[in-house]
Amino acid sequence: MIEELASYLAALLVVAGAGFSLIAAIGVLRLPDLYTRLHAASKAGAIGAGLIFLAVAVASLDGAVILRSLLGIIFLLLSTPVSAHLLARAAYRSGEAPTAATTVDDLQ
Repeated sequence: MIEELASYLAALLVVAGAGFSLIAAIGVLRLPDLYTRLHAASKAGAIGAGLIFLAVAVASLDGAVILRSLLGIIFLLLSTPVSAHLLARAAYRSGEAPTAATTVDDLQ
């Protein structure tokens, strides 16, 4: 009974994670400049991958796999915002200008 419930919950988490990853991919393709694309990839992509890690943890019902999945989620939550910030900062310093739709430039 527990295994069947865990399978259904894991399937729901995988579908949700795939949905967030799809939203991130669409954002990377459709948004106008590097900064908004980076925002879509770092936010929705991290949530999608985190949900898939959580699905692996729920589906496995093994302590070692659950620990590794939780460590993967923590790594994503710590590294994704930092790397997105550093990429955006490097792009700004190299002269990559935001689109005209960006109304506030706090770094100027």
